[in-house]
Amino acid sequence: MPERNQRPRPRLDENALFDYAVQALAARAHSSAELRRKLRAKAARAGDVERVVARLKECGYLSDRRFAETLAGARLHNQGFGKARVLRELRGRRVAPSVAEKAVRDTYAEVDETALIEQYVERRILRAGRGERLRDEKELASAYRKLLRAGFSHGNALGVLKRLAATPGQFDEFDPPEPEAAGEEAPGV
Repeated sequence: MPERNQRPRPRLDENALFDYAVQALAARAHSSAELRRKLRAKAARAGDVERVVARLKECGYLSDRRFAETLAGARLHNQGFGKARVLRELRGRRVAPSVAEKAVRDTYAEVDETALIEQYVERRILRAGRGERLRDEKELASAYRKLLRAGFSHGNALGVLKRLAATPGQFDEFDPPEPEAAGEEAPGV
């Protein structure tokens, strides 16, 4: 329910919109599409939005390529996520598919996915109270779904998890849930 006495916020002219955009970019990085959405909500005239975005690009303040590369690098080095997760996030932030795919491909070019999965499992799954080894299929299925959500490929995720079984060969007959059943799209990068 709207507040009484709440005045509508004034719309911004082109110069004020540019200042607002610079402040938004100083607070955190945005894709062009994200920033356009914010600017449309504040603009007095719809035509000002594209002029401000063009000016930001000319000044070097806004670049989807740089945004995608920075985000992909941060997700790899800070969170240890796999390619598919980063690609989903970039698409969710409305970065052009070709730009997103190139940034992810370049960022992960020298990365050994199996080693990345092992680090992720050590940091996020085993340290999260599971102990040193996976004891039953329920734990394995849970860990498998976490790895899919983190953006790792089916085969490498399953291979690492089977090696972490409490007893060798324990999960050789494990039938993993389908990626769609785990709430994920099949990794495609």
